Amino acid sequence: MFLRPFGLYCSPCFGSLFVSILCTCCSHFFWYCFISVVKGTTLTNQNSIPEEIKSRLRSGNACYHSVQNLLSSMLLSKNLKIKIHRTIILPVVLYGCETWSLTLREERKLRVFVNMVLRRIFGPRREEVTGEWRRLHNEELNDLYSSPNIVR
Repeated sequence: MFLRPFGLYCSPCFGSLFVSILCTCCSHFFWYCFISVVKGTTLTNQNSIPEEIKSRLRSGNACYHSVQNLLSSMLLSKNLKIKIHRTIILPVVLYGCETWSLTLREERKLRVFVNMVLRRIFGPRREEVTGEWRRLHNEELNDLYSSPNIVR
């Protein structure tokens, strides 16, 4: 029996994705129903935006951890690290964000994630008075990054 994909149908009423497969021997169609990922977007019955954002942040976190050594390396310039952030990590997190309607809690989660990555890129600061190392504040990160915030 040889099977080949015949069609891909999306049913927006049920939030389901149906795939039809044609058997080349007997010309029977087999239908499979998926509630899964299409191009990285989770399809569910409720079309839950918070679940989609959680999923995106998990994917972004995995991506961040895969390039974490590059972002903390002293051999790479900060400009190159920012390019890695913009081209590898942000697209994973922000895929499909045009359709999201965010609450303040979700906006905060996105900002926290981006600030975490930026803190890894720019590293700690030494206090001039005490000589102790400290993490950068959000305002300092925004000044150093010099790019608009992802949540507007």
